[in-house]
Formats: sequence, structure tokens, C-alpha cells
Amino acid sequence: MALMTTRPWKHPKTGIYYLRRAVPADLLARVGKREEKISLGTKDPVRAKGLHASALLELEQRWANLRCGAASLSEREAHELAAPLSAWWFDQHRDEPSQQTFWRTDLGDGLWPRRPPGWSLRPAVGAALIEEAADSSVHARCAMEDWCSEQADALLKRRGLVVDETDRRKLARAVAAVMQRASLALHAAMRGEAVDVGQTLVVRPAMPTSAMATPPAEMAQNSLLPISLTALVEAWWREAERTGKAASTHEAYAHAFRLLVAFLGHDNAHRVTKHDIVRFKDHRLASRKRNGDLVSATTVKNSDLAALKAVFGWALDNGRIIENPALGVTVAKAAKVKLREREFTAEEARTLLRAASDLTPGRELPQTYAAKHWIPWVLAFTGARVGEIAQLRRQDLRRETVAGYPEGVWVLRITPEAGTVKTKQAREVPLHPQLVELGFPAFVEGGRGERLFIVPDVKGQIAGPLQGVKNRLSEFARHHVIDPGVSPNHSWRHRFRTVATEAGVSGNVIDALCGWSAKSVGERYGSVSLKARTDAIMRLPRIEV
Repeated sequence: MALMTTRPWKHPKTGIYYLRRAVPADLLARVGKREEKISLGTKDPVRAKGLHASALLELEQRWANLRCGAASLSEREAHELAAPLSAWWFDQHRDEPSQQTFWRTDLGDGLWPRRPPGWSLRPAVGAALIEEAADSSVHARCAMEDWCSEQADALLKRRGLVVDETDRRKLARAVAAVMQRASLALHAAMRGEAVDVGQTLVVRPAMPTSAMATPPAEMAQNSLLPISLTALVEAWWREAERTGKAASTHEAYAHAFRLLVAFLGHDNAHRVTKHDIVRFKDHRLASRKRNGDLVSATTVKNSDLAALKAVFGWALDNGRIIENPALGVTVAKAAKVKLREREFTAEEARTLLRAASDLTPGRELPQTYAAKHWIPWVLAFTGARVGEIAQLRRQDLRRETVAGYPEGVWVLRITPEAGTVKTKQAREVPLHPQLVELGFPAFVEGGRGERLFIVPDVKGQIAGPLQGVKNRLSEFARHHVIDPGVSPNHSWRHRFRTVATEAGVSGNVIDALCGWSAKSVGERYGSVSLKARTDAIMRLPRIEV
């Protein structure tokens, strides 16, 4: 049931106040959602009350306009509707007026130029078009015109007005006139001249500035266009990183937005609609991966759409956009046909490990060859996630004294210091004797670089190279184990639990080795010692290939 509130609603996580109002039944089809949720852009409860009253009046007016259907817009009404943009624009740049570079006052009076009669029949029209295309001022003017049209659409949407194309253009021209006056006032302020904002800029907006069509934070940073989808992800990440979100999450979300930009053909966050997100979802469901398989519905739901919902939701809560276009878009959950267990069979494990052992260096990077040669073996005896092993450093392996093992034990430390660890907690996994016999410690100690299996990029980052190595490992495994019922890398993790359980290792020790969270409060008490972990690893049988 949609929420009906007569007072500001405080978001439980962000503390920002909102106007929330159920959409009347007769407007559901036109509005396209069951509830209006409008950010008031403040955490101050006193200020929120005044903004809530203004926003509620505006919302009621919008609904009244929608009930009236199509309307006509006079030039006077268009200028009155666009007037609040003037004060808002001036406020963005009043402190540093010289930094305003988007709106060019030398072009502001000449937008939407009209061609003279017979222009297209000129003998040299082709040369004129080529010359025009090379003129940078033409591109700047087009950007300004597009911006004004988008602001006009946003204003009409906020008021619930439905007008024809002529009146839409009329409002866009009114927006341009307001922007021109405000920008000229900024030029005067830049020269140190006194500017009477109250007279020059008409009126201040009655609506909360956080609900304006263009995000104040981006304009304050002198963005040449309304906020881009790419910039939106990066703005989200600047905050998410400080809350402990993993770099892999950033990469996954950024990838989803790159796919969206490529699909839409533009990078403007304010132009994205719910219909666009639905079309993108359908496009992704029909897309194929590099191996020719269709992208799974799970990937579209839990990766692509999850990323869009999270970032757009953050942008809405922080006043960057006026609605979350991904809200409510999902993929129906279908029952998955299971024809086999998810772990490798004993024969599949032997086949893959035999291929890894017999592999000879090719034209690929030495680190990629080493990954294919060693990582399957390490996964088989640690139950680790493939990324946790692929990002290993030389210092992550050490020899440790353990009671009952006089010659010491090689211990692998899986730690967030090396990269992404899902639980964000370091853990220690002793090496199985077969890994020692195969020479894994000698390989680690003989490494030249810090990273064993990846080469960081020019900025020293590992997210991209790490994903590349994981992809190569997946392709390598799939070449030898073709059954789609198993995951090329993750099935080692399933097999490890099965083998360890058969060897008599207790569940809490398996969880500690694999980095699984405790299932109950009681299991969170105490810890699994290095000796208990070593005893468990020593129980695992050798794998003869």
C-alpha cells in the first residue's frame, strides 16, 4: 500500500527528508507509478517542513494539470515557468562567476537560427554544411539548445503539463532567455559590478533546488552538460569507497553503466527513463557472452539491474536526479533445472589438474601461464575463491611453526591487503603437502614481482588485470570440462567442502578455511586455531592425476 503522509518523511539511512504521497487512482496510468517520492534536499527538520509545504502545493498543481489534459502555453506563462532557473543558475556560480563556461553569452541570443527561404537549394550548400560542421560554435550552440529543451521537459513534467511541440519549443526558448540574462549578470559580477539579484534574476524557485532538473553539485563543478551517467557512478563511488565497498563492486557497477551508455547512445543521466531501463534489460537478456552463450537472467538481475538501482537510488537520495528510473524493473525468477551437483567430479578434477600440470608456456604473459599452471591446484586444496588466489603477493605465503609439525608448515594468508576479499576479513590456510611437493612455495619465492599471477596497470591498479586473469582461467577450464552444469572456477569451492566433509573435517573448520560467515551467533564465539586448520588440511587426500 502506498504511503500517505502529511509531514516530511525521513529516510532511515541517509536522514534526508522527503515528500511521499500516494498517486490518486485516476492518475495512475498517466503518472506511471503508485507513489510520488520527492527529495526535499535537507536533513534539517525545521527547513523540511517549509519545503514540504511548497513541494506539496506544486505536486497538487501538477496532478490538477494532468487531469486537465493537453494545455496551451502563452509566452508570458512560459517565461514565468522558466524564471526560477535564473536564480538557481546565478547561485551556482556567484562565488566564482568566471568559472562558468557552459553558457556562452555570445551565442545565447542566436539559438535556434532560422534558415532563409531556399537555403537548401543553394549551389554551395554542401560546402556550407561542411564548414558549419567544423565550426566549434555550432557544437556549443547545439549543446545549449539540447540543455534548454531538457530543462523545458523537466519543468513540464514537474507541473504535469502536456503541451504540443510548438509550446514545448516556446518554453525551451524561455529557458534560453532566462539563462542568457542570468549569465550576463554573472559577467557583470565577474567585473566587480554590483548586481541586484532580486531585480535582475526575477524570483527564486518555490521548489526545492535539489529537485531541479540539473544537479547543483555537477554544475558547481562547472560540468559542460547535465550530469553524465559515467560521472554519476564515480560520484557514487567516492562515497561508497569510504563505507568499505570493494573495488570489484565499483568495477562491476561501472561496467553496467558502460553497457547502458552504449545501448542508449548517450551519457545523460537526466534523459534516462524507466522505459529505457526496461529496453536495456530486454537487450541484455538477448545479448551473448564471448563464448556465444546468452547472458543469464541472474546476471541481468543481480549484476546489471542491481548496479543501476543502487547508483540511481543514491543519486535520488542525494538530489542529483529527480527519480530512480530503475526502480521496480526486475527479471522474473525462474526455477533452475538441476541435472547434477555443482562440484567437479573426481574425474573432472583430475582432467583439469592434469591439463594444468602438462601446460607449456606459450605466447601469453608468464603470469597468465603461471595462473593456469598453479591456480587450479591451489583452489583444489584451499577452497578459496579464484580472485583471492589470483591476486596473491609473494609476502602472502610464509613458513610457520605449528605444534605437532616439527618441520613447520607453509601458510597462505588471504587478506584484503592484497585485493578484494568478500568478507573483508583475512584468513590463513595451511598448504597441503602435495602443493609443497609440486613446488608451489619454490615458485612463490622465486617470483620477480610482488604479484604472482597479474601485472598491475600503469596506475598500479589490479581490478582490470585481475578480471582478465579470471577470464583466462575460466576459458582454460571450460576447454577441458565442458559440462555447463559446473562453474569453471567456482566448482573447486563446492568440491573442497565435499572432500573435506568426507575426510571428517568439522563444518566450522571448513567455514574458517573457506571464509564462510558463521551461520549462528554461537558459532561466532571462539576461533579456529592454526593447528586445527593444519590438522584439517592434512586430512585431505592426495589427488593422483
